[in-house]
Amino acid sequence: MYNRILVAVDGSNTSRRAFDGALNMASKLGATLRAFYAVENTPMYFDAPGYDPSVLRNRLVEQGKELTAEMSAAMRERGVSGDIAVGEASSLDDVPTLVLRAAAEFNADLIVMGTHGRRGMQRLILGSVAERCVRQSTLPVLLIPSAAGGDGADEPKS
Repeated sequence: MYNRILVAVDGSNTSRRAFDGALNMASKLGATLRAFYAVENTPMYFDAPGYDPSVLRNRLVEQGKELTAEMSAAMRERGVSGDIAVGEASSLDDVPTLVLRAAAEFNADLIVMGTHGRRGMQRLILGSVAERCVRQSTLPVLLIPSAAGGDGADEPKS
């Protein structure tokens, strides 16, 4: 069964549902859980006068710290062992690469991710971190859809 679960989180409601699902699974199975937050830098490579990418990056790092504290507390409350890891995407290592590397370094036997369920042009333009992880992973990947929360809304908390 699953002994080491990695869950990818980004602060969105969808990833919070994925974390809750992974936390419940880890609690029931006695598994170790690692929540992995990646600082997404790709929107920062934008060249415009007066644009300061450090503002966005700093906010994403701060969001990661907030999530770390929140998820660590939830894990302690449920008696689930594990930790939180943070990675930073770059022009060479995008988020799917970081998630898969984090899973390998953790020796995970399951990856849990939220998926927004985008279709058509939205998916083509925005891509899908979850889809790329599923395609490239050698591990099972459990996808928690955004609609699993009931309202389908998915707004990142800030």
